[in-house]
Amino acid sequence: MTMTLPELERALRALRLSGMTATLEARALQVAHHEMDFIEAFSGLVRLLERRFSQSGLPERKDLKDFDWHYNPRLPKRDILEFATLKFIDAHEGALFIGPPGLGKSHIAKALAQLAVSRGYKVLYREAHQLIDDIHEARELGELRKYRQQLSNAELLVIDDLFLRKLPSTAGEELADVIMSRYEKHSMIITSNRPVDDWGKLLGDVVVVTPLLDRLMHHAHLLKFEGKSWRLKEAATRVAKRSKTV
Repeated sequence: MTMTLPELERALRALRLSGMTATLEARALQVAHHEMDFIEAFSGLVRLLERRFSQSGLPERKDLKDFDWHYNPRLPKRDILEFATLKFIDAHEGALFIGPPGLGKSHIAKALAQLAVSRGYKVLYREAHQLIDDIHEARELGELRKYRQQLSNAELLVIDDLFLRKLPSTAGEELADVIMSRYEKHSMIITSNRPVDDWGKLLGDVVVVTPLLDRLMHHAHLLKFEGKSWRLKEAATRVAKRSKTV
């Protein structure tokens, strides 16, 4: 049975491919007028999603369906699944994923970002140290305003692994500029293994960090990740496999 255009759009949304609906009607008209064949039109829709994924900066594809919730039942699963509705993006809210390494913060942040890409949102993903390096490089090349505009315009900005590496002394000011430019306009996800109370000391500039945190926390949800480390489990599994082969 042939689907109508609205039915096809609903089906794509159900498959979490809402991003394809943006140009679906135009592609359908091109096929109907014999301006391109079906394969060419469908390939264009797929390329659109691939281009959005590439532009997002995501280093890999992650999915919440691949996450082992049973291994660590102390994770805030209900809150995370609520974020998977992506309503927080439309509400211009944010999230802080805080907790020790190895609990899945980055996996979940990347999975939410990937989901947002597939639904047509403009997404940017950067590890924290990479973000600061990119800002410094843009300044040296005379492209700082352009790069700041790019950061400001993303509907979802993910800053991953904040404080995993030591940041330069200017990091507090740079992060403040990014967060201020997005305040009440667009959404952010920040992951960190350090509690928020430590951020002022780690950034070394309480004057900058205080308003930064005020704006960040005003519309952000704090999700605490606790429990067993997934990385330690994987390491133990690798050791056990090597022992069996010896």
